Amino acid sequence: MKMFNEFKIPFVGLKEGNHHFDYQIGKEFFDAFGYNEFDQMDFKVEIQLDKKSTMMELFFTAQGIVNTLCDVTGEEFDLDVTGEFPLIVKFGEVFNNDNEELLIIPHTAYELELHQYIYELIVLSIPQKRVKSGTVTTMKKVEEVDKTLQTKEDKNKEIDPRWDQLKQLLDKK
Repeated sequence: MKMFNEFKIPFVGLKEGNHHFDYQIGKEFFDAFGYNEFDQMDFKVEIQLDKKSTMMELFFTAQGIVNTLCDVTGEEFDLDVTGEFPLIVKFGEVFNNDNEELLIIPHTAYELELHQYIYELIVLSIPQKRVKSGTVTTMKKVEEVDKTLQTKEDKNKEIDPRWDQLKQLLDKK
């Protein structure tokens, strides 16, 4: 796809050493993959590429915001998302991406296509359970109040006298 051309790195012309690439990723990027779980998303992806004579090491970092619904309250909020991903690229006879952290490309290759790795990094960095900050604290306070009320109710209940007799037997041991 033409949209993904900017995510191709022609490594043949790069000198050995470190190289830095920055990308701004928005909803259009995810629409191209058919991923439409969120209406608004904005990410900054940085890629550090260390080119060596026989291989390349890449380190992806993604940081951004996804507008989503809180799983606890149902309120809309902006969720901060961060993720990292290392990738080692080696040269071989045939293309092989079976190992998620090792990519083998043919000796004849001259560029890396990174859009799929960027997509997977971001999607896998978004937590399954999305909770608005502060909600957990509020939920814990509600649970504490519930426990306090339950304890008071337990104290107010009359205890069956048979249990008292059994407790006395245990205490004598």
